[in-house]
Amino acid sequence: MTADDTPRRPLSGVVPTVSNRPSRTEAEAAVRTLIRWAGDDPEREGLVGTPDRVARAYEEFFSGYEQDPVDILHRTFEETDGYDEVVLLRDIRLESHCEHHMVPIIGVAHVAYLPDRRVVGISKLARVVEVYARRLQIQEKLTAQIANTINEVLQPKGVAVVIEAAHQCMTTRGVRKAGVTMVTSRMLGVFRDDSETRREFMALIQSRRGLG
Repeated sequence: MTADDTPRRPLSGVVPTVSNRPSRTEAEAAVRTLIRWAGDDPEREGLVGTPDRVARAYEEFFSGYEQDPVDILHRTFEETDGYDEVVLLRDIRLESHCEHHMVPIIGVAHVAYLPDRRVVGISKLARVVEVYARRLQIQEKLTAQIANTINEVLQPKGVAVVIEAAHQCMTTRGVRKAGVTMVTSRMLGVFRDDSETRREFMALIQSRRGLG
């Protein structure tokens, strides 16, 4: 690889640390306040341990703030024997939280790219989805972040991301429309410019045939 071939490193995908981030003790106190606001007693037997459990759950739900999706993609491989077709990882389980109501967004992501000499391990694509999903999100932004990061780091001929997800802020509150799925997409490079490549991608993610 020559100096000219070295991919431009984009800005880090880590969100800047909040300067006045509350302590764990403060977070647990906030949970106790919410329990009282809901109308229950945080000191009763069934709720005494809830603040600690909620804080630990939040550490898991929002662990994406501590990880850099850019670094995840930097280990790539150039020995592809000239492979120049679409690489697709389909049906990646996705669990995120709506930034408006802090309730779950649950669905799947389909991620594809058309390599330009370099490929990345497929688990890294799933990890990029995971990192961005484990932050407070709206689905449109989540879709764009995944596609943009893959495009900037791998410098492929094109990237395509489609997310299909159900939002509990709509299914369990408000209009309460169960069974509704939101679909968002982000097409870059040849997936945006070449209708045949885009059709191939859509056909692949719509196919549900088993392997073997």
